[in-house]
Amino acid sequence: MADEKKAPKQNQLNIELPEDIAEGIYSNLAIIAHSNSEFVVDFVRIVPNAPKAKVKSRIILTPQHAKRLLSALADNVQKFEKQFGPIGEPTGGNNGPNFPPMSFTPTAQA
Repeated sequence: MADEKKAPKQNQLNIELPEDIAEGIYSNLAIIAHSNSEFVVDFVRIVPNAPKAKVKSRIILTPQHAKRLLSALADNVQKFEKQFGPIGEPTGGNNGPNFPPMSFTPTAQA
């Protein structure tokens, strides 16, 4: 029995987080597009009074992974709101920059 406790667990994944990635990249806009085989999420930083913004990071996901991400994000938002209260949504007026649509369906596929 003692040997069973020392045996390495199967299905373990060692995930490394490099220091430069651990710092993160700030984004205040995500634009989501999809094709029949993938979802593309572009993370953008919009700066007030700047005429343009740059994509800071692009993540490409399979549809299955996008659905798992959606579920995990919904679960985490629910836990956050349970701990800290509801997350407010801007209600029109002048609440910051006028953001473009958050997602779109492309008219052509590659």
